Amino acid sequence: MVLALPVAYVSPEFGAVALVAGLVGGVLPDLDLYAGHRKTLHYPVYYSALAAVALALAVAVPTLLTVATAFVLLGAAVHSVADAFGGGLELRPWEATSDRAVYDHYNRRWIAPRRWVRYDGSPGDFFLSVALAVPLLVSLGAPLRWLVVGALAVAAVYTTVRRVLPALAVVLVDRVLTPLAPEGVLAYVPARYRA
Repeated sequence: MVLALPVAYVSPEFGAVALVAGLVGGVLPDLDLYAGHRKTLHYPVYYSALAAVALALAVAVPTLLTVATAFVLLGAAVHSVADAFGGGLELRPWEATSDRAVYDHYNRRWIAPRRWVRYDGSPGDFFLSVALAVPLLVSLGAPLRWLVVGALAVAAVYTTVRRVLPALAVVLVDRVLTPLAPEGVLAYVPARYRA
């Protein structure tokens, strides 16, 4: 959303659509959380290339559709690229055992984690979320401001429970899902969640 903030100042008539589209684009890649996470819907190269074209089109022909498309793609691109600057795909990323951060479909290889932000849900990750939210909280009106506050609340809870989630996930899969799930369902549970 913060990437769309300048649009709200320069072209207020497109501000809301750019902000919401940026949010949607920023969330979109993580819809692959349980189906090939950071590979199925993460496209650091393709989203970036498409976003560049879509942004140029939105500047040349500014409509609600071109602006929305540009910011969905920009949000997805930034998310996909940013995942390479965090931890890897391991269940406990603070252990730094994975050499996979995000899949680069163009080069057909995994990009290694840089760990500039140690892991998702780390205190540093939360601090970054707060720093990016401040301009939005100062600039936005009530409906969108509350959306940002809600996102920060989710980030705060996630940061608080992040280090216990791996153990909880393994216990839930082992003690709840395994005995109750119909045959074949466990094949769809990522291996990192199985004991």
